[in-house]
Amino acid sequence: MILINESHPDEFILLGFENHPWLQLPLFVILLITYPMAMMGNIIIIVVSKLDPHLHSPMYFFLTNLSFLDMCYTTSFVPQMLFNLGSSKKTISYIGCIVQLYFFSIMGGTECLLLAIMSFDRYVAICRPLHYTLIMNQRICILLVSIVWLGGMAYAFLEATLTLQLPLCGINKLDHLLCEIPVLIKTACGEKEANELILSVVCIFMLAVPLCLILASYASIGHSVFKIKSSEGRRKAFGTCSSHLIVVFLFYGPAISMYLQPPSSISRDQPKFMALFYGMVTPTLNPFIYTLRNKDVKGALCKLVRSVFSSKS
Repeated sequence: MILINESHPDEFILLGFENHPWLQLPLFVILLITYPMAMMGNIIIIVVSKLDPHLHSPMYFFLTNLSFLDMCYTTSFVPQMLFNLGSSKKTISYIGCIVQLYFFSIMGGTECLLLAIMSFDRYVAICRPLHYTLIMNQRICILLVSIVWLGGMAYAFLEATLTLQLPLCGINKLDHLLCEIPVLIKTACGEKEANELILSVVCIFMLAVPLCLILASYASIGHSVFKIKSSEGRRKAFGTCSSHLIVVFLFYGPAISMYLQPPSSISRDQPKFMALFYGMVTPTLNPFIYTLRNKDVKGALCKLVRSVFSSKS
């Protein structure tokens, strides 16, 4: 390890897949393809949801928030990762690391809560259809989204600030692709059991509790759906919920494997693959999951494409 006398280094060296150098070129190419795809896919969902009056509903209001969040999520680290993979200097400044740490944590915490709110929306739509417009009115939706974003910020400022208080003992190498809380805790020296405990407790509220609410919502939804006599009605209900359920498992699976275990017990390459998965793979797949499995979005997208081509002709 490189030791320096300052309380914190001017920059961190991100080791990445130093033990697997052959991965760097394929990873660079994959990110170079998937990052524009993720950005374009989420931009399309936001534009289509705003332009088509049929999509001016709570479900698509939350979906546009998810798309915007995914764009911020992946942008918080992919451009810097591409730069490092494409050059021999694999560093990030201390200030850049702090900014990345806060943004990555804010987006992760916010997505945990937003997915829970989206499941509640589906619960009300299917289990309380007569009261849906009353419960999920515009004011309530804006309030819920505001709480979600504020909750994500509160989590990030609490956890990231506590993590940055840990002494680094002059160590300026991070065995990761980006600045992330568990890896910084693992890298720090001295007493860090309290930070690990706080991270575990906070993540129970940010991960386990929302996930339990999501599962409870879908248990009620499943119970209500099986009561529907029409097979067409059941198919439509399952169709609107299946996309969200797939996204939930894609996001929560890797996040739980990373954040609900002590950082000291995390294997060397696990944080790198997990960060790539929930920070890059999920934001790229989300637009395709929601468009390919949703007739309303596909119809709105087709109308938008037709109107663009007709205006050009």
